[in-house]
Amino acid sequence: MRNRPGPPFGRVLIRSGNRAARSRAARGRLPPVARRAWPERTCVGCRQRVPASELLRIVAVEDEAGLALRPDPIRRLPGRGANMHPDPACFAQAVRRRAFGRALRLAGVPDDGALAEYLTRQPPRPATRSGEGR
Repeated sequence: MRNRPGPPFGRVLIRSGNRAARSRAARGRLPPVARRAWPERTCVGCRQRVPASELLRIVAVEDEAGLALRPDPIRRLPGRGANMHPDPACFAQAVRRRAFGRALRLAGVPDDGALAEYLTRQPPRPATRSGEGR
C-alpha cells in the first residue's frame, strides 16, 4: 500500500514539456528527454571546464624524498586528485601558479619531476573542442 498517490497501473507520468509533447512522448514517438550528464572537471593549468575523460588525473604520493606528483591515467590511485590537460603548456601554467599545492591541499611544494617526464613521453593529442568526439 502506497502513502502517496501515483500513476495508475504502474505507468510513468510525464510532467515536463507542453501537452502535445507529453502525449507524443506517452505514445512512444519521441525519444526520452533525460540525458546522462558527463562529469566535468576543471584543468588546474588553463582553468577550462571540460569532460573528465579529456583530462589527466594527478595525485600526490609520499615517497622517501617527500611528496611527489604522479600521473593517474586510469584514475584509480587513492587520495585527492587534481585534473589537468595532458599538455606541457597546461603543466607549465600550473607549476608557475603553484596550482597543484592548492588543488591537492598540500602544505609544501611537491616534486613534479615524474609528472614532467610522463608528459614529455606522451605523444601530442589532437586538440578537440568540448562536445566533439564522444
